[in-house]
Formats: sequence, structure tokens, C-alpha cells
Amino acid sequence: MTEPSPRAYVPFVSVDAMMALVHRIGLAEMLTGIANYIEADFLRWEEFDKTPRVAAHSPDGVIELMPTSDGQLYGFKYVNGHPKNVKNGMQTVMAFGLLAHVDTGAPVLFTEMTLLTALRTAAMSALAARHLARPDARVMAMIGNGAQAEFQALAFGAICGIEEVRLFDIDPAATAKVARNLACSELRVVRCRSAEDAIEGAQIITTCTADKANATVLTDNLVGAGVHINAVGGDCPGKTELHRDILERAQIFVEYPPQTRIEGEIQQLDPDHPVTELWQVMAGESTGRRDELAITLFDSVGFAIEDFAALRYINDQVQASGTTQKLDLLADPDDPRDLFGMLQRAAPAQAA
Repeated sequence: MTEPSPRAYVPFVSVDAMMALVHRIGLAEMLTGIANYIEADFLRWEEFDKTPRVAAHSPDGVIELMPTSDGQLYGFKYVNGHPKNVKNGMQTVMAFGLLAHVDTGAPVLFTEMTLLTALRTAAMSALAARHLARPDARVMAMIGNGAQAEFQALAFGAICGIEEVRLFDIDPAATAKVARNLACSELRVVRCRSAEDAIEGAQIITTCTADKANATVLTDNLVGAGVHINAVGGDCPGKTELHRDILERAQIFVEYPPQTRIEGEIQQLDPDHPVTELWQVMAGESTGRRDELAITLFDSVGFAIEDFAALRYINDQVQASGTTQKLDLLADPDDPRDLFGMLQRAAPAQAA
């Protein structure tokens, strides 16, 4: 008699396991590691399948699927963005993701990605700034002090050498939260009463607000020569943070233009307005910052290759540490052609 084959389980990283992984590796090292994986994948940009994410928009938010493949591995992320969730005690952004073998379709890893998205978004922001901001930048203004703010600040400290973060949010409680959470970091944290106050002396400006609306978080008169702007918050049609005049003055860098023109700050501009793809700067195919007086803008909306890189990073870490759980996600009959037989054998025994 043939022995049943072992059950096929999918390695799963829970929220608790992800938090334990961050503390075991160290937050700064993890942010740097994810940034390195993203850069490595951006340097092989042309190997990837690329498509704008599949989005279902509603008046309250958006639900998105973000897929890509390099021909060997396939990855996708499910993620939402619902700003009103905070009022109900829920996260604005919730996410999970999967990595699978292309040749068999078998999942390699299934993981939470709410924390991982915060980590990869911050890592991507700082990676872009490393290529675009002035090398002597040491002060960053952080406008919008929600769930992403601490990750952004710490990533810029670890990857770009930022020493001071100047905080502003229209909700003082949000600013107090960030200041409290960063109190034990090596960053100098300054609470500011206005966006104008926060920007004073900053060489990098990060905008990261959540409202699903065309807003003017930054006006043109606030942005001086030599500044790098990290626009994180604009991520769907009808949602922007920067005045159009800023875009007209800046060198604009994006992840994937077909997606950014729909969702990013550049949705305000003509469809043929020139932008530079960031992977080309990393690969040395395009120029980044022209000079010290240039205004550079990273119009960040997030792209699937970044999530793919983050999934690869986490998979490598958990393979080394064995910290995954076994998730019973896949039907795995003894005979691949006998799915019905597996169902029959699972029937409860009949009472005598």
C-alpha cells in the first residue's frame, strides 16, 4: 500500500512573526536590507512583467492588487487605503502578499504586509533620496504624522544620514505620537506649528497625508532651491498634495509612469510632461539631480516591484531563521488527479 504523501504547507509570516523578525534583525538594518533588495531589482527592471495595479475605487477608499514576475518568481500584494478607518479604530492601510514559483505555481511564502508595506515604503523613499537629494542633506521636514511617519524618519536616518526631523500635522496628537515614538532614536525631533515652520532649514521635505482629496499641503512659495521633495501621500486619482506650480519647477522622478500619471502628483500635469524613471537613474542611464540648486521630486505611489523585492527579502530572512508557521492553504490529495477522493476520505465517520 502506498503511504500518503506529506501534506504541503505554505510558509506563513504572521504579524507577530513579522514584529519578532524586525526586533531580531534590527529596524535600521531591516530598512537598509529592504532598500538594497529594491535597488537590486530596479537594476534588472526590464526582466519584470509590469502593469499598473488593479484598483477598485469607492468614495471611501481603494482596494488594490499589485502583481509582478521576473520569470522565476511571481509576487502580488493585496492592499487597501481607507482614510476614514482611523475614526473606527482600524488601520488606513492593511495588506498581505504572496510569493510563488512561476514553473509550478506553488506558493513560496504568504505573509502579512501591513507592517512590511510601511517598511518598504520608507525604504523606497530613502533609497530615492539617496540618489536624488543633496549629499549634505541632514534635516527633513515630515508633513503628515500618521502611521508612516516614524518609518520614514528612521529610514532617512539609516539610509541618508538625516539627523533632524521637523514634524507637522494638522492634528497635534499625531505629532505628539511621532515625537514620543522617536524619543529613543538618535534623531533630533522638533515639533512645529505649521508646514512653513517645519520646512525652515530642511533640505528634504516629505509629505505623507491620507485624505482622499486634492489638497495643497505644499505651496510653491514654501519650496526653495536645492530641496528634495518626497511626495508619499498622493496615491490615487483625485488625490494630490502639491501645488501644480511646484511640479512645473521640479525635476520629477517616478517609479512606473503609466501608474503614476493616474495616481500621483503628476496627474495634475499634461500627459506628455517629461518625467524620469528612477530605475534609469540607479542604472546610470539618466541624470538625477542636475545641480545643488535643482528641486528634485520623487512622486512616489508605490509599485509592485518594490513589494516583490520586500517579499524576496523576507523570504530569505525566514529561510535562514525558520520562523514561519505552516499554513494549511492548499488542497494536496495523495493522487493529484483525485481531489474528490480526498474530500470523501475527510467525511466524518457514520455513527453505528
